[in-house]
Amino acid sequence: PVVVARTAARTGGTTTAPAPAAPAPAAVQVAPPQEISGSAVVAFARQFIGVPYVYGGASPTGFDCSGFTQYVYAHFGVSLPRTSSAQGSVGVRVSASEAKPGDLLWWPGHVGIFTGNGNHIAARNPGTPLTEGPIWNSSAVYIRVL
Repeated sequence: PVVVARTAARTGGTTTAPAPAAPAPAAVQVAPPQEISGSAVVAFARQFIGVPYVYGGASPTGFDCSGFTQYVYAHFGVSLPRTSSAQGSVGVRVSASEAKPGDLLWWPGHVGIFTGNGNHIAARNPGTPLTEGPIWNSSAVYIRVL
C-alpha cells in the first residue's frame, strides 16, 4: 500500500498532529512454483487402475485414453486437448532414452502415461479396464508436457 505523508497544518493558530502512519505490511514470502514431478503424476494415475473403459469418458466413472490423460494432468494444472490426436501435438517430443515417468506416450489413435521400464498406464480399449503394462507399439512417441 502507498502511505501518504501528512504535514502539520495550521488552523486558527493551532497545530494539528500528523495523522498516524499505517502500519507497515508484514513481509509476505511467496514460495517459488514447485515443479510437478513425473512420479507424482504416475502415482496419481495409478489410483485409477481398474476404472472401466468408456468411449468419450473423461472421469473416474469411465475413461477413454485421452480423457484419462487429460483428467490426470488437469489435476496438476496442466491443460491438455481432449483428443489423442491433438495431445500428440503438445509439449516437447523426447527420445525413448530421454523419456521419464510422467511423460505422455503417444501413437496415432492412442495416448497414455509412461511409467518407466517399458511400461505405460492407459485406458486401452472397450472391455478392458484401465491398466498399467508393457508398451506394445514400437513406434511410440514420448512427449514431455511437464
